Amino acid sequence: MSISRRSVRILGVASASAALALGFAGNALACSIGEFSAEATCDGANGVITVTDKDASATAATVTVFLENNGADAKQVGEAQTVKGSKEGVTISFSEDWQPNAVYRVHVTATNGLSKNISPNLTTPSKACATESPTPTPTEASPTPSETASTPAESDTPTPSASESSSTAPATTTDNAPSPAAGDSNLAETGANSNTGMIAGIAGAFVVVGGGAVYFGMRRRGAANSR
Repeated sequence: MSISRRSVRILGVASASAALALGFAGNALACSIGEFSAEATCDGANGVITVTDKDASATAATVTVFLENNGADAKQVGEAQTVKGSKEGVTISFSEDWQPNAVYRVHVTATNGLSKNISPNLTTPSKACATESPTPTPTEASPTPSETASTPAESDTPTPSASESSSTAPATTTDNAPSPAAGDSNLAETGANSNTGMIAGIAGAFVVVGGGAVYFGMRRRGAANSR
């Protein structure tokens, strides 16, 4: 049974179509957006966005992360990274101090022509990474004041002893000291132990007599004038 040229041509076109379809299907199975996932995690007190690629064909893909603000890109997080996945999964990390409930867009571009965002967009947890509190440094105990610090330092000048003070005390001189007799004479000069009271009485009597004489003299003169 012979095959006509027309039949051969039809079989060739069908084979080519099948091969092309299988090629596209193979590329689609080799790397698809469903093999990528993103997550916001914490590395201690630092925020991290991780992207995992579970592409068993290890097709090279470039991953770019953007912070969203009202549906628009606010900034790109770090630099774009290239990843080749595996059946177990290969993870790449982007350092980002993410805030609670923030939204990030993760875009994947593969060498097989794949260019899509991981859907849905990544939303961070409602609680930020815990800030590590600094370890308190033990305070050193305050040194107890030593006896030398609390006790006043002794003066450089030595305190004279009792014997020195008694030996250096000024000697009492008898040449310039007033004698008891001199003291008595001073008391006499100031009127002590004298007849001052009697003299004062006599002087008062003279004053009274003089005043009476003046009084009577003035009366006599007034009487003479009246005549």
